[in-house]
Amino acid sequence: MQKIGTFTLEIVKRTDKAKGFEVLPRRWVVERTFAWLGRCRRLAKDWEKSLASAEAWIYVAHIRLLTRRLARS
Repeated sequence: MQKIGTFTLEIVKRTDKAKGFEVLPRRWVVERTFAWLGRCRRLAKDWEKSLASAEAWIYVAHIRLLTRRLARS
């Protein structure tokens, strides 16, 4: 990742006082993206043997998602 660019990783911890569901800042963005990728049947399980293959299928899933959005508008 250092070759690609500079990134800041922030771990958001839930407070110990919280009971039940509590919205955490910006975590919903990651969860939403994983849900979108989970809709792609091939990505629902870890079937890929190589990292390159898994990455390629993630690109395919995102391209499919974006083309459907563009077709709607």
